[in-house]
Amino acid sequence: MANEIDLLIKNIGVLATPIGSVAKYGKEQNEIMVLKNAYIAVNNGEILEVGTGNCGFENVATQVIDASGCLVTPGLVDSHTHLVFGGWRQHEMSLKLCGASYLDILKAGGGILSTVERTREATEDELFYKSKALLETMLAHGTTTCEIKSGYGLNFDDELKQLNVTARLKKETPLDIASTFMGAHAVPKEFKENRDGYIDLLCNKIIPELATHKLAEFCDIFCESSVFDINETQRILETAASHGMKIKMHADEIEPMGGAELAGKLSAISAEHLIQASNQGIQAMAKSKTIAVLLPATSFYLDKPYARARKMLDENMAVAVATDFNPGSSPNLNLQLPMNIACLKYKLTPSEVLTAVTLNAAAAIGFEKKLGSLEPKKQADIVIWNCEDLDFLFYRYGNNQVKQVIKAGKVM
Repeated sequence: MANEIDLLIKNIGVLATPIGSVAKYGKEQNEIMVLKNAYIAVNNGEILEVGTGNCGFENVATQVIDASGCLVTPGLVDSHTHLVFGGWRQHEMSLKLCGASYLDILKAGGGILSTVERTREATEDELFYKSKALLETMLAHGTTTCEIKSGYGLNFDDELKQLNVTARLKKETPLDIASTFMGAHAVPKEFKENRDGYIDLLCNKIIPELATHKLAEFCDIFCESSVFDINETQRILETAASHGMKIKMHADEIEPMGGAELAGKLSAISAEHLIQASNQGIQAMAKSKTIAVLLPATSFYLDKPYARARKMLDENMAVAVATDFNPGSSPNLNLQLPMNIACLKYKLTPSEVLTAVTLNAAAAIGFEKKLGSLEPKKQADIVIWNCEDLDFLFYRYGNNQVKQVIKAGKVM
């Protein structure tokens, strides 16, 4: 026993957590550890001990939190966001209600391209302070780690501006953040008649520059009809991989494009959306151990079908669930809502969803060895919920159920 510990959380009614430092696939995703009358001892930002009953740490703990019989889980991990952007897009709501599709709005110069205009107009400081406030809201809802994609600059200077904002957020906020370059989010207006010229810019200038300065760990691309086709996607992702970046894909969201098959072929760390993924694509991703990052709040907001999460687990895939926070198709920061929807529409169990927003989500952005579970030597990212058990967390929806958040051993 340590002579002194920084933090003790006692009287935990139910502690629920996946276990391990790798993603959980298939049936294993439902296998979590559940302890009653539990405690967690924390020292130097790491979990020292997890157990049940009386621990004997109370007299040596600098700070003691009484969980008062509440549920405790790992901090939530949001593995897919587009958090740094200028402006909002509330005016598109009425267009969607009148029947305009996502791609219709994009072709008319709206959607991503309207956000590109606002992002280009914004200064780095304006983007930073807006994003910092958004991260504070996420933290208050239990999200202690997230990924942030660029993709609203679509030129050299403004993509770097977005990524520089993300780098500042890493330094100046308590959250752990993974940075993803997504310059291939759309073709900008100035390259409308010269797609190849824009792809050359991405491959020959922007990606090498990012790799040199290590501004992004991952590269993502919107592989979709009217955006980037399979061959363009493969060229961009292979270029990124050749510069040491790990690859992700927005795949088969709106139309079946063969994106899931390509994700498997390229051994992408994750493929995201996957609403229209084929059986062959799911099997290819299962073979390559590509993690499916599913975005149920986007299906809900756009009134679109839901990805076949159960089929993916049956094929022994690992499934993560994220918000897809962005100004157009998922203006929601609260990961609790996608968790609820994943139970109700994907028909996943509470245990499967908990793994999807902790350990599997951490694995999708490279943090699985550091966080995503509550066990010794992991970082002490912990949420105490106003819930008596895990079922209650998924039973209630529409309100913030967080009681207290601990990030790296510090009470937020």
